[in-house]
Parts: sequence; C-alpha cells; structure tokens
Amino acid sequence: MFEEYRKFETTIGGRPFIVETGKMAQLAGGACMVRYGGTNILCTATMSAKPRDGIDFFPLSVDFEEKLYSVGKIPGSFQRREGRASEKATLASRVIDRPIRPLFPKDMRNDVGVVATIMSTDPDCQPDTAAMLGVSIAISISDIPWDGPIAGVCVGLVDGEYVVNPTAEQRKKSVMSTIVASTSDLVAMIESSANEVSNEEMLAGILFAHKENQRLVAFIEEIKAQIGKKKIDFPSNDPAPELYEAVKELAIEQIRTALDTDDKRIRDERLKPIYADVHAALDESHPDEINKIDDCLYKLQKYVVRRWLLDDGKRVDGRGIDEIRPLAAEVDLLERVHGSGMFTRGQTQVLTVTTLGTIRDSQLLDGIDDQDTKRYMHHYNFPSFSVSETRPSRGPGRREIGHGALAEKALLPVIPSVEEFPYSIRLVSEVLSSNGSTSQGAICGSTLSLMAAGVPIHSAVAGISCGLVTEGERFMTMVDIQGLEDFFGDMDFKVAGTHKGITAIQMDLKIKGLTEAIIKEALEKTHKARLYILDEVMLPVISAPRTDLSTYAPKMVSTKISPEKIGDVIGKQGKVIQKICAECDCKIDVEEDGSVFISALDKDNAERALLMVQTIATDPEPGSIYRGVVTRLMTFGAFVEIAPGKEGLVHISHLDVKRTERVEDVVNVGDVVNVKVLELDDQGRLNLSRREALIEVEGLKADPLPERPPRREGGFNRNGNGGDRRPPRRF
Repeated sequence: MFEEYRKFETTIGGRPFIVETGKMAQLAGGACMVRYGGTNILCTATMSAKPRDGIDFFPLSVDFEEKLYSVGKIPGSFQRREGRASEKATLASRVIDRPIRPLFPKDMRNDVGVVATIMSTDPDCQPDTAAMLGVSIAISISDIPWDGPIAGVCVGLVDGEYVVNPTAEQRKKSVMSTIVASTSDLVAMIESSANEVSNEEMLAGILFAHKENQRLVAFIEEIKAQIGKKKIDFPSNDPAPELYEAVKELAIEQIRTALDTDDKRIRDERLKPIYADVHAALDESHPDEINKIDDCLYKLQKYVVRRWLLDDGKRVDGRGIDEIRPLAAEVDLLERVHGSGMFTRGQTQVLTVTTLGTIRDSQLLDGIDDQDTKRYMHHYNFPSFSVSETRPSRGPGRREIGHGALAEKALLPVIPSVEEFPYSIRLVSEVLSSNGSTSQGAICGSTLSLMAAGVPIHSAVAGISCGLVTEGERFMTMVDIQGLEDFFGDMDFKVAGTHKGITAIQMDLKIKGLTEAIIKEALEKTHKARLYILDEVMLPVISAPRTDLSTYAPKMVSTKISPEKIGDVIGKQGKVIQKICAECDCKIDVEEDGSVFISALDKDNAERALLMVQTIATDPEPGSIYRGVVTRLMTFGAFVEIAPGKEGLVHISHLDVKRTERVEDVVNVGDVVNVKVLELDDQGRLNLSRREALIEVEGLKADPLPERPPRREGGFNRNGNGGDRRPPRRF
C-alpha cells in the first residue's frame, strides 16, 4: 500500500533521528514524519497553485501545533480541545519561520503553508529543533521553490562542555540554551537565552552548533537527492527593469533629500508628494503596472540607504556608524502602580510597568512540557499610534508575543528566586513610539521599572541591536539601527545582557546567513553599546533596586513548614486558615511541599499571620512571647489562644505582676494579651505567663510569687485521705 515509503536515519546528540516519507499526508506538497527519541512530529509543506492577487509580500505561514495527547494530557479548556496556540508554540513557529523565510524567492506570491504537528513528546528530545529539521526536509523534497535546506540544533553549556540538544537533566545545569540554524556554509538564525555568558563562550557555542548543522544539512541533501520533486516555475512579481529605471530617473534626487533627516515624521511627510508626483507622471503610460510603481519607489529608497552606508559610511539620521541615538531614562512616572520606568532612544520610547502579586497570581500553563506555572511574566504591547497609524486593537500578534518573550528571557537570569522574593511579577511594556528596536527598549525600561518597584534583581540588564549591509564579500555593521535601517538592511542582531555577560540573543536576517566574522563583530559592538547604556544612562537614574516596596504593593512574607502540619494550618473545612486571614486581613497560599506565602497590604498584619502559622506548625519554645486572645476564664486561671487552634493556660498566679484574688479582676474573655511560654508539658499542654511577659515587654516590676508549701511524702487527696492509700471500700 505504501510503495513510496522510505526511511532515513542519523543521530543527533547521541540519540537516533529517523525520517519517514511516503506513508503519511501524501497529498501535501512535501511531508515527513520525524522521530527523535520518543518525540514524533508530522511536518508538511504545501503551496497554492496560483499567486494571491493584490499583495506585495511573500505569503508564508508557519504553524507549530502542540497536541496535548502527545504528553498524555486532556486539554483543560471547557471544550476539552486544543485552542489558540500557546505562547511557546507561537515562539517555536517564529524560530522555524526566521531561517526558512529568506530562502524563498522574494518575488513569489503563491501562498505557502508549513505545519509541524507534535504527536508525541519526549522530554529529552525537544520538539522545536526536531520540527525545524522536519520542516526543512518537507520543503526540500516538495516542488516548492526554495534555496534550502537548513538545519538547526540547540547547544547547551554544561560544566564547561558544549552539548548538542541537551537532555532534560542537562538543561537544568546548562548556563545557556542557544538554538542555531544554518545553511551549508552560513549561520542563518540565532535564538538564545543565557545566564550571563561571555562573548567568547557564546561565539564558541554558535560555531559548535554550526558545525553539527553542516553535517545535518548534508544528511538532508541526501534525502532530497533521492526523493525530492522538481521545483515548479512561478510568475515573478518583480517590476520590470524599465519601469524601475524610469522611477529612478524621476525621483532619485528627491528621495535622497526626503530620507536625509533624523525625524521619521518629517521623512514620511517628504515622501508623500514624491509618490504622488511619480504616479502622476507614470500611471498613464504604464496602466498595467500602477501597483508596481510603489514597489519601485520602495526599492529606490532601499538603494539610496544602502549606497549611503556602503559607499559613504553615512547613516540616514547623520549619526556615526557606531553612534547611539540620544538616550533618556526615567522612573516613577505613574503614581499608584507598583513600579514604572520609561526608556527613550531617539524616537523609540517604551514605558514598562511592574505589578507584584501573590504566588496564586502565577500564570497557569497548559502545554506539552513539564512547566505548569510561571510566576514571572512579561507582556509587550505595540499600539498603532506608536507608528502614526490607525487600526483596531485585536490583541497581541506573533510579533508582540515574540518581543515580549525576548524581553522576558533577557531578564529571567536576574529575577530573584521565590525564596528570595516570594511574589508573582508581571511586567507590561507599552510601546509609546517606535522607530526601531522597541524590544530592546522594553528590556531597558523593564530593568528601570523592576528596580523602582523594589524587586531585588541581581544585576541591571540592557539591550541593543546591530544592523548589517552586505554586497558580495563586502559588509558593514552599525549599532542601534532605526526603522529604515531595519527595513532596508540585512540583519537585526539583538543582544541583551548585564555587565557580566549575555542573557539573550535574537537574530533576524533577510539574507541567507552570516559568516563567523560578522557574528563576532556584532557581539563586540553590542557589548560595548550595552555597557554604555547601563553606565551612562540607566544606572545614574536608579543605581540599585529600592529596599522598600510601593505603598500599594502587597507585603509578602513566607516560611516553610513540615508537610505533615499543613492540615493543622488549614484546619477542618479550612476554618483555621480562614480565621487567620480574617484576623490579619491577609491572603495565605500553602503549597504541597509546605511552602507558605502570606500577603497583606499592611506589613504588620503579614508578620502577625506568619507568627500564627509558625506557632501552629511548630511547638512554641519556652521563653517565646506571643500575643493571644483570652478564650475562657476558670477559677484557677485563664486560657489564652496564641494562634488558631493553639491554646494554653495562664495560671492565676501568673496573670499579673501583683497577687490576684480573682481571674475576672485582671482579664476578660476577648482581651488581647501578651504571654510568655513557660513550658510545654509531657502531654503537649502549654503553660503560659502573662506576668513574665509584662516584666519582659513592658518592664514592670513584680511581687514575688507565693511559695508553695512542700509536698508531703505520699501527699493527700482532696478528701484529706493519704494519697498513698486507697480510701476504704464501701459495700
């Protein structure tokens, strides 16, 4: 039945990587099932028969579809179906998209759809890099025009050794997780999160991954040679050379004048009449190519900008090649939020707000990996007004999710652990104005906001981007690219980090790939620029995290109790913990491992609740002083509850510093009193003293306690009979 079934096999990171074709999804343009360890992914690539009309871009869609059955889970949604792609699935789609997109013909307008369906997941064999390889194979063996293949692996640094596709256990120890995609000779994509690694360590890791990728590209080339289909022809959408030359002759000088400014608004206003004049001159003589005139004007702007950079070393806004735009940093812009910081670089401006919450505010995750909660979140918003446009807000798209995730992982290495800082942390970066590198502005604004909020981050983090223009063997890089240099350049190499080292990298390319020399130069330039931003702009505004939280932030304390005591703290039907929350006006979260997190707007209330929990969970030590409530009065003393469910006796002789005749003369039910623990007897009963607490806390002087008469040998019972003899039995 499956006459065309073929199987190909290699190894990656010491684990088998198997490719099966000709058995599944045979109607797709290209399809394969890749099996990496216990991870199984169906990868398909299909192209529409005709180009899409009325568009000026190549319509490629890449979908990374997580199926929860792959890890034996039923979706947690009401419908019990997989819904919108998770954030991690969206990020995986972007990681696959970035290295494959530049290899498609830029003048093709046929829709291409790439789908990687995750059908089985092995924690030791991450599906994102396996899916990238499967997608590369599916496109390579299809009839879709493409200048691939590419290959991709993840490299970790474990105990000083580089590891390809680290296992789950190795990932816990690794100080970097860097996904690298390559063609046969160039590095096509880099996506990295790292724990402050040096430029040298990062570059060595990238080259280590690139070498492995070259072996895998050769493996895919063998598959393509054996079963690959012939690539089809497609109608080019490029404007005719004659039309481009006509537009160039009409408008090149005006374009040069229009672009020569550091203000995006002025540039846009200058371009409007140029577009109108060119259309007025050429529409009538080129009625079938009116839509292509705008393409020619775009290409002409690109030509001018690239010639300035390559030939004259001139940037659009007049800066030097490695000069950063004017910078500004501010904190405390919003009054009632927990922390705020704004970072401005030229006409790029990002305001980030920090919100602190309880551990129960952590995000719940429903995905195919083993992470089910996240206490630190970063969200990035890009409204249309930030680029002088008007469009309705439809929620975050892939770009917003990707930029937010980049900022999140850039700061993750410096976020304090839950033991150090028992809060959930949410950052929201609002892009107020955009003219290039807003994601890096979000990283800088986030650092300012976190320190202003009093989050004890370990180091300040800054981010900067590096651009690239190439022509044959020539290349030049420039730091801090603005929007026009991003549009018309070949690379956006974003690097974030601290004084110590790199925390995140994201590299976007419009060309096939980079050489080692380009990568090394980009790392060096971004390192120098990053330190300048930290030392000259950000740290002079706020040099360290504040020691106090905002008045409006919850005050959090935490402790850890024995899991066996969790039931005592919660109480029957939750009565004990509810009573603590009501008395102290607080919220309490208890984890299965015994971790207890208490939050309240008033710090004293939080501390009081903490003392109650600790008192319930541990036996009070003699000498400790507690504040309790009188619950019962007896002739011989008063019972005082020092914590819900934890009660002890204050003997009448210990009720006051003076002799007490009647208990009611000193305390009443409901009184709040300080008591000192005298002892915990062998039956677990608490003996307390208000007298000792008054002496110790308030410094009062006390009358001596009455001496008890010596107990006679044998003693007497309450009837006067000898305690060592039984009373006579009566019949």
